[in-house]
Amino acid sequence: MKVLTVLTYYHPHWTGLTAYARRLAEGLVQRGHQVTVLTSRYRPELAKGELFNGVRIVRLERILRVSRGVIMPSFPWVANRLIREHDVVQMHTPLMESPLITTLARRHGKRVLFTHHGDLVMPAGPFNQFVQFTVTGLMTLALKGSARVSVASKDYADSSRFLRPFQDKLAYIYPAMEIPAPIPAQVAAWRRELGGEDASLIGFAGRFVEEKGFDFLLKSIPYVLERVPNARFVYAGDHEVVYESFYEKWEHLIRKWPGHVIQVGLIRDPQKMANWYALCDVFALPSRSDSFGIVQVEAMLSGTPVVATDIPGGRVPVQETGMGLLVRPQDERALADGLVEVLKNRAPYVKNRAAILSVFNLELTLDQYEQLLQSLI
Repeated sequence: MKVLTVLTYYHPHWTGLTAYARRLAEGLVQRGHQVTVLTSRYRPELAKGELFNGVRIVRLERILRVSRGVIMPSFPWVANRLIREHDVVQMHTPLMESPLITTLARRHGKRVLFTHHGDLVMPAGPFNQFVQFTVTGLMTLALKGSARVSVASKDYADSSRFLRPFQDKLAYIYPAMEIPAPIPAQVAAWRRELGGEDASLIGFAGRFVEEKGFDFLLKSIPYVLERVPNARFVYAGDHEVVYESFYEKWEHLIRKWPGHVIQVGLIRDPQKMANWYALCDVFALPSRSDSFGIVQVEAMLSGTPVVATDIPGGRVPVQETGMGLLVRPQDERALADGLVEVLKNRAPYVKNRAAILSVFNLELTLDQYEQLLQSLI
């Protein structure tokens, strides 16, 4: 197949969405398919075109950023040419240009797979709500013009007002994920470096944005420390989010607990990330909304149980594996209770890596996407 993948950000940008798209693109290339990625040149030092791990990347100049999206003047012309040259189109959303993609694909007799990573949920405020309303409207138009829609789980799709009118187009495929096994000696050394040999380490990771619910985790700290005084909260991620100032809003709670909140920064190396998950005694995912939460499966594959909020989509990994607890969302006391329970009674929540891989497996995900894309040609 010749597959055109369209999304706003791609390598070396690093989020769960871009990691998912990259694993899928590179996996299809390894199976003998040709994959071209059309994306933004979001930093001037990035090449306009390159071949990376077998995937052809075409980056277009942006002239303006609008919240999480970008404006690329050359997009219609380049997209038109690339759609004509490929057999099938996959777009990863949210994507402002999504209805243009389906319109151009229809013109050339090509079909589109709409891969949905979650309904757009923006923070409060007139501008953010305008962006959410506008982009959701554009993506609804694109849904109408797409042949199929892939989503991480039926649990999430059933809760989504956005997806509800398109049930007949839905395909449920777990996200593409892959992480190496932790290296015990490196894990132990890093834990010593953090001064965590005699501490209980609670990990959390991702963009520091409102939908991830890290404010509830920070507010849970005193309730955890009441029962686990040696607890430390270890954050891996980039808190400098250009379209949202959520970190600044809650930074005072980080300063309030010196020595109990440790930041290790954004980790891009997969082996280092696996080691980081493994040095944590429990991983917290306190999201307000989340279509799946790849990080929690990565934590499980690294041997670390999870405490996650009981929300559609985000609860699926714990339900599927039993490797953790689900707690009431947006409730710092319930979150603290769950974290303390796992810290004090960890053994029942730990499963081996093979058990997790039997449920969440990159090769199975690639099988399903390969079959779905081929069916559209």
